[in-house]
Amino acid sequence: MSVVLTDLQKRLCNRLQEGLPICARPFAEIARTLDSTEPEVLQHTHELLKAGLIRRLSVLLNHRALGIASALVTAHVPPERLDLVADAVNALHGVSHNYLREHHYNLWFTLQEPTENDIRTALLDLESRFGVAFHSLPVTRVFKLDVRFDLDADDGPLTHDAYDVPSIEPVTLNPEHRQLLSRLQDGIEVTARPFEPLRVPGQTAEDLLRLLTELKDLGVLRRIAAVLNYRRLGYTVNVLFAAEVPPESVVEAGGRLAAFRVVSHCYERETFEGWPYNLFAMLHARTMSRIEQTVREFMSVADVRSYALLPTAAELKKQPIRHKLA
Repeated sequence: MSVVLTDLQKRLCNRLQEGLPICARPFAEIARTLDSTEPEVLQHTHELLKAGLIRRLSVLLNHRALGIASALVTAHVPPERLDLVADAVNALHGVSHNYLREHHYNLWFTLQEPTENDIRTALLDLESRFGVAFHSLPVTRVFKLDVRFDLDADDGPLTHDAYDVPSIEPVTLNPEHRQLLSRLQDGIEVTARPFEPLRVPGQTAEDLLRLLTELKDLGVLRRIAAVLNYRRLGYTVNVLFAAEVPPESVVEAGGRLAAFRVVSHCYERETFEGWPYNLFAMLHARTMSRIEQTVREFMSVADVRSYALLPTAAELKKQPIRHKLA
């Protein structure tokens, strides 16, 4: 069931999803953009966290820039073994998201490891333990990765004309960058000066802000932002859309699909035998009819041979991964 928020709370949720400004008093800066005050913004942020409408204030990292390998993995798991296999998958440190979906391939999770070989090793171990084939679908091209929900709109995520497409190239970090990234993963406190606890002895406030800015400029730190509980806010329909698109058309089709407001993630991925779909998107809406409308609109303008819709049946795991960086 969705909840009723005040106008200020809606605008605050929208603004917090954009990320905290990198400055000494970011909540004061946000307050100015909302015609509010720092104490009022802090109070509402605390209340939204306590109510569970904001899951957390989280550092959003670009794992590709850190050189970390990642894959979307799927498997067909017989219903009688689902709980056992899902528990084993969830126990893997590199699994951040795991979903049960309405399809023959019913288990879908993301796995991050230091190398591609580590991913293969983890999946082979699961296969040997459970006698289930796990299929890896690595990303070959990113079209959109921007989960932000507009609480003043009825048609889906916030971003439309401009959205975040992280770089896929690894970057070189110095020890100060790595130490700060490690501390950032502990979370951000909702205080007037939330970055102060990140400082180490001998480091000035100006040094800290400079390092944060450098990490953002390098493309490693995407933003430090609110992660909303979108189901409680009314976005209860969550569907994986997978399309079979000719290779020569995938760039155009991916660009068109990414532009829809209900789309939060959009990628080109590798395929496997029996799974011809190479273009993936996550669609979020308040109703299934809105999802179906988007699919019809996309199909009318894109070169698609076939597609599948995989609604989310259950969220089995959703938590950030703590990377070893320092």
